[in-house]
Amino acid sequence: MSIITFAVAGATGRLGRHVVDILTERGHQVVPMSRATGVDVITGEGLAEALTGAEVIIDVASWHSSDQDAATEFFRTSARNLQEYGQKAEVAQITMASIIGVDKATAGFLAAKKAHEELLLSGPIPVRILRAAQFHEFVGQLLDWRQGDVAYIPALPTQLVACRTVAEELVDLALDSAAPAPGTPVPEIAGPRQETMAEAARLLGARRGIEVVGVDGAGMPDAEIAAAGGFLPGPHAKLAGPTFEEWLDTRP
Repeated sequence: MSIITFAVAGATGRLGRHVVDILTERGHQVVPMSRATGVDVITGEGLAEALTGAEVIIDVASWHSSDQDAATEFFRTSARNLQEYGQKAEVAQITMASIIGVDKATAGFLAAKKAHEELLLSGPIPVRILRAAQFHEFVGQLLDWRQGDVAYIPALPTQLVACRTVAEELVDLALDSAAPAPGTPVPEIAGPRQETMAEAARLLGARRGIEVVGVDGAGMPDAEIAAAGGFLPGPHAKLAGPTFEEWLDTRP
């Protein structure tokens, strides 16, 4: 196996930590890029140095809120900088994590991720995309955002997947230097079973002593598309990893 130098944008984030672990376990060189390591994909600080000698960029840097305009601006700037600085460093490929269903999105964070894909793809360096279902870890975030003692969670269909499973698939894709055949659908990764976000939240809420009430999610961006299964994995998706309940049982 040839050792490859990977630069990981968003290396200290929820997904990035797993990507760094897996690359390290497989014996590759990893340059972790995040503000914590002195590299800022938005201002460009430390970026040229970090990318020197890197062969592949894995982009898992994300924006912390669901505001569409702010997220789009973040992704626009990061995509431009990774392409620009990456080209100067002679990076061969960028591999990015995206979200299943972004191609259908019209509003909210998913629409920002749709723009992110398009912006990265418009640059000179070839880009590979992996679209993932919502992470198991996202359910806890929904409970943390609640106001008061009751969490009102959308009863929308989802196929939650473990972050670790997504990271493994992303690393496999980043190591695949062959260009996909024309017309090949964008690869997708999701968990093994379909459920609703409210059902998953109830399982976690029961452990935390939080009452969860399922709601129709009408206030969410693209709720109708979600309710119709528009953000569920397609027939070509890889289904892998633990179910949400199995994953919960491994938590401390």
